[in-house]
Amino acid sequence: MSSAPLSLRVAIVGAGPAGIYAGNLLANAVAEREGRLEIDLFESLPAPYGLIRYGVAPDHPRIKGIVKSLHEMLDAFPVIADGEPEATRRTIRFIGNVEVGRDISLAELRERYHAVILATGAIRDAALEIPGVDLSGSYGAADFVAWFDGHPDVARTWPLEASSVAVIGNGNVALDVARVLAKHAVDLRSTEVPDNVLEGLESSAVTDVHVFGRRGPADIKFTPIELRELGEVNDVDIVLHDEDFDGVDPASAPNNQLKVMLRTLNGWRGRPAGTASRRLHLHFWHAPVEIVGDGRVEGIRFERTTTDAGGALVRTGEFRDYDVQAVYRAVGYYGTRVVGAPFDEAHGVIPNAGGRVDDEAGLYATGWIKRGPVGLIGHTKSDALETVTHLVADAEAGLLSTIESDDDVLDVLDANGTAYTTWDGWLALDAHERHLGETHLHTRERVKVVPREEQIALSRDGALVR
Repeated sequence: MSSAPLSLRVAIVGAGPAGIYAGNLLANAVAEREGRLEIDLFESLPAPYGLIRYGVAPDHPRIKGIVKSLHEMLDAFPVIADGEPEATRRTIRFIGNVEVGRDISLAELRERYHAVILATGAIRDAALEIPGVDLSGSYGAADFVAWFDGHPDVARTWPLEASSVAVIGNGNVALDVARVLAKHAVDLRSTEVPDNVLEGLESSAVTDVHVFGRRGPADIKFTPIELRELGEVNDVDIVLHDEDFDGVDPASAPNNQLKVMLRTLNGWRGRPAGTASRRLHLHFWHAPVEIVGDGRVEGIRFERTTTDAGGALVRTGEFRDYDVQAVYRAVGYYGTRVVGAPFDEAHGVIPNAGGRVDDEAGLYATGWIKRGPVGLIGHTKSDALETVTHLVADAEAGLLSTIESDDDVLDVLDANGTAYTTWDGWLALDAHERHLGETHLHTRERVKVVPREEQIALSRDGALVR
C-alpha cells in the first residue's frame, strides 16, 4: 500500500459507535501516512454516542463502559504535536443537533468534503406482518427502548397498565425489554435511567412477562452476559417449560458460548418457583400468528414449530393462545435512510460493496446502515475498518470527490438558523448530568437530561459555539 501523504476533508454522518470507530480508524490511517485530515462528525441528536446512549438498557454498566473508549477517541482530537506542521494536522469536530436532509443537504456536504461516510444506523422497528399488529397495546421494542433510555424525541410517559405482557423475539433486545418490564423500579435507581422513566416503572401493573422465540433453546441469539443478568433480577421467578427442551443437549452445542447459555437455562429449569411477586416466562418453538382483541390487545396466538430433518423451521398445526394485554415486538430493526442517498427499501440498508456506496464516488457507509442490524457493538469496529480501508485506497488512487466549496459548513448552519451543538457543549451537558447524579436523592453516576431543547440550551450555554 502506498505511504504517500494524504490531505483529506471527510464528513461522517452519525456519531454512534459506527461513526466514531470510522473516524478513529481513518485518523490512524492518515497519521501513518503523515497526512492531513479534517473530520466533521454530524449527529441528529444534541449528544453523541447514538446506540450506546439511547439503545442500551440503563442497567448495563459493562456495555455502557464502551462510552469511555468512544469519549477518549473523540477527546483525543485535535491530535497536533507541538511544532507539528499544518500539512500533518488532524482534527475532528462534533456537530450535533444537525439532521442531514433537514438542516443541510447531502449534496451540500459532498460539495465541501472529499468523502462522506454514512453511519446513521437503524432506530426503527422491523415490520411484523400478522393480523392485529396495529391494535392499541401493540408496541415496537425500539420505541420502548427509546423511552426507557430517555430519547428526546419520544413521549415522556409510557402506558404500563398491562399485568401480562408478551415479548416477541429471541435476541438481546427482547431480553432487555423483558428485563426492564419485569424488574422492580427500585432496582433501577442506581442507574442513569431518567426520573420520568423511574416514575412510570414504579406505577407498572406487570406481574407476568412472556418471551417467545420461533426456534428452540439451541438457536437463541442472546449473549451469555444478557442471559445471566436475567437470572439475577430481584423478586422475579424464571419459568421454563420442559417440552421446549426435548432433545436439547448442552454438550452437543457447536460452541462454548451456546454451551454456557444452555447450561444456564437448564439450571433455571430446576429452580423452585412461586415465591416471587413477578414472573418471567421463556417460551420456545412459538411462531406468532395473530394479536387478538377488540380495539386493543386482549391476547396473542402462536403456532408451535419444530425443525425438519434438514434443520428448516416448520409449523406443526398446533396453536396456543395466551391472555396478554400488551405485546412488544423485538424482531429486529430497520435502517434510517439519509435523504439524497440510495436506499434499499427491502433490506433497510444503503446499497454498497464493502462500504463503497453503489455508483457514488466519494460516498461510503458503515455500521448497520451498511450491513443491516445484525451483530454486536464490537463487530462495528471491524466493519468500519473495511469501509475506511476502501476509502483510503480510493484516496490514494485519486477517486474521491473534488471539493467544490471552501465555505465552512458551520456558515451554512448559521445561515439556516440551526442551533448546532459542539464537543465542548457535550462536555458541559455531560458535566451537568453527572452533577444531577451526585445530588440526586439516590446517588448515581448521572441523571440524563431528556428534553431536546434543554440539552441544546445546556450545551450551547456551556460552550462557545463559534
